Amino acid sequence: MTEPVAAEVGRDFIRDIIQADLDQGKYKEIVTRFPPEPNGYLHIGHAKSIALNFGIAQEFPGRCHLRFDDTNPVKEEQEYIDSIQADVRWLGFDWGKNLFFASDYFDRLYEWAEKLIRDGLAYVDDQSQEEIRLARGTLTEPGKNSPFRDRSVDENLDLFRRMKSGEFPNGARVLRAKIDMSSGNINLRDPVLYRILHAHHPRTGTKWSIYPSYDYAHGQSDAIEGITHSICTLEFEDHRPLYDWFIEKLPVPSQPHQYEMARLNLTYTVLSKRVLTQLVRDGHVTGWDDPRMPTMAGMRRRGVPPAALREFVKRIGVAKANSVVDVGMLEFCIREELNRTSQRRMAVLRPLKVVIENYPEGQAETLEAINHPEDASAGTRSIAFSREIYIERDDFMEFPSKNFFRLSPGNEVRLRYAYLIKCTAVIKDNTGDIVELRCIYDPASKGGNAPDGRKVKATMHWLPAAMSVPAEVRIYNQLFANPSPDADNFVADLNSESLEILRDARVELAVAESNSSEPVQFERQGYFVRDKDSTPGKPVFSRTIGLKDTFAKEVKKGQPADTNRTKKSEAVYDPAVAASSIQAAEAHLEAARFGLKDMDIPGRARSGLYNAVVFGRATTFALQNMRKKVPDFEKWYKPIQLELKSDELMSFLFNLRTEIEKTAKQHQGHYAQIGSVDLSEISALPNKPANARGFFIGDSTGGSGWEISMPDGTIAKYYVDLPDSWQIQTGMFLPTAPERYRHTDARVLVGEYLEKMAAIVASARNVFL
Repeated sequence: MTEPVAAEVGRDFIRDIIQADLDQGKYKEIVTRFPPEPNGYLHIGHAKSIALNFGIAQEFPGRCHLRFDDTNPVKEEQEYIDSIQADVRWLGFDWGKNLFFASDYFDRLYEWAEKLIRDGLAYVDDQSQEEIRLARGTLTEPGKNSPFRDRSVDENLDLFRRMKSGEFPNGARVLRAKIDMSSGNINLRDPVLYRILHAHHPRTGTKWSIYPSYDYAHGQSDAIEGITHSICTLEFEDHRPLYDWFIEKLPVPSQPHQYEMARLNLTYTVLSKRVLTQLVRDGHVTGWDDPRMPTMAGMRRRGVPPAALREFVKRIGVAKANSVVDVGMLEFCIREELNRTSQRRMAVLRPLKVVIENYPEGQAETLEAINHPEDASAGTRSIAFSREIYIERDDFMEFPSKNFFRLSPGNEVRLRYAYLIKCTAVIKDNTGDIVELRCIYDPASKGGNAPDGRKVKATMHWLPAAMSVPAEVRIYNQLFANPSPDADNFVADLNSESLEILRDARVELAVAESNSSEPVQFERQGYFVRDKDSTPGKPVFSRTIGLKDTFAKEVKKGQPADTNRTKKSEAVYDPAVAASSIQAAEAHLEAARFGLKDMDIPGRARSGLYNAVVFGRATTFALQNMRKKVPDFEKWYKPIQLELKSDELMSFLFNLRTEIEKTAKQHQGHYAQIGSVDLSEISALPNKPANARGFFIGDSTGGSGWEISMPDGTIAKYYVDLPDSWQIQTGMFLPTAPERYRHTDARVLVGEYLEKMAAIVASARNVFL
């Protein structure tokens, strides 16, 4: 079993809520859960939920349950249950004794369903699935009551018990909650609680002929287990009123509350279960564990370290608004972890034979190679050197370009850990293709340095021909060529070059003979892992990720060379610079928070927005004072910079700050909302103008009052104060925001903006101080 990892603490609104609940004595222990449906394989989006729920339980502390929501036997299999448990353990978490199944609670759920019937809150409906769907209405039209909605309690109980006994065929009847068919929330329009399904269940067999819906089983399972904070993704936000309705109406043993967070969206990635299933079914990939798949099984097979996934999840954080994260950030985390942990080996992927003519025939010697240049404890290994070797075909050019410094006729290069060699002849076949090189070596240059001090401009990897092993190497790239694949037409976006198979590669004897599943770095090539398709004498290696930092390239796109490059030799750590930069950022952040508070005060909302946005952005400007003055600043800041760039809300507010600074213009609107008020209460307001023609609530200023017809035909506004009993709520919105945010209160958006800025500042303090 994988050892549990220590919790990675990160600030976010979920943790703030939990901390407040503990401070107020609401709970003595925090209980979370990860509740997958066992109908498929987990993907990287689930990794975010796993790390959050288990991490919270470790941090506060508390416990996290692994619960399988196994309410649909048609799609559930033991294979998925086993793979999910393996994935959670692989990611570094352990549920201990807290493994549960929704099916454990089927008897109690059934009893509670009968209680709803007895209380007049549920009924058996004979309509078909299509009839129920059509009668449910739309977002703009209310639903229609079922003709069976007013059945008596006795009749409903009789029918429901007969449903349970297996008397009726699939689809003949359902049990529905009796809530409100005219509700603005479609989920409250008499949702289905039970449907008839004659199917074998992986755990209960054929005991049940009816199965609870996800919405009915989920919240009650949380309550039975004593879950304190039920965390799900934003698509369940509209389901929360139904979650709360069940908790209120049933005699559950605890009162959990549901919280929603943004789900993970990655560029060049599709996480739809439907699409992933079709990719496998139609043969676009070799299976659920194909290394190109975003499944945890696929990433594990590809050699992605679980620590890199945990770091990635930590970096992207937990937010309330959806955004798309650049896959470059994930690559960055993978590359950083592998660079730290992977031993080095040599492999020649596209071999070209070299004969060293002045090296004695039949002779071989042993050279020493380091296993990790930054970890002396990793030790060294032995590599054989002989007359015939292989080099990378791309490392030779017969007619070199001006900037080509590797091997070419007459040019001298260094063989890593070995000697300096010079090409003297090129051997070609009948078609003119180069098949062999003839070279000479300098016997005095062992270790790569010439005694006369002459310099060479290139160091190349190589392998001995007789003491290396043939191998198949698979070079994996992104499965999709489009950064935003179309889930409805994903086949058109598939990358035709997502896999290149090199069948004639050569690898070091040491790595070929090892059965380790740990990734290694093939020097100058990338990070690779031994694949399960390996056979005796023919190992197969899959590339986890290349050495090239495409993340950094993306960040620097459009910038002059070296603008953001900080060499260690140029940066001398000065604690005073780091401290002053972080203190300045914290001061800007504090000013921005005052601005956010001002947004709640009538008459100061406009200036509050200005200060919150402008001072909030200034926090990162202050931190950038460490650039080229504090080592590793770029390494820390690059993923943050790309995350901010890919976040739609943050990009908008950054641009808003620029517009405010340059033009002093702000575009915002105001609104007001009131509780339930009828016309008689409006008419009874004092000082109603005689020529009033109507009443308005929440105009662009946030005010309310009477519209007055003027003699010249124009309409004027006569503002009044509304009674406190009307439960007035005022707010501000940002009409130029991206569509998804235009109807969200500006205070919520700015609050999330400053929350992310605060997390960046806190990270800087933790890393540099």
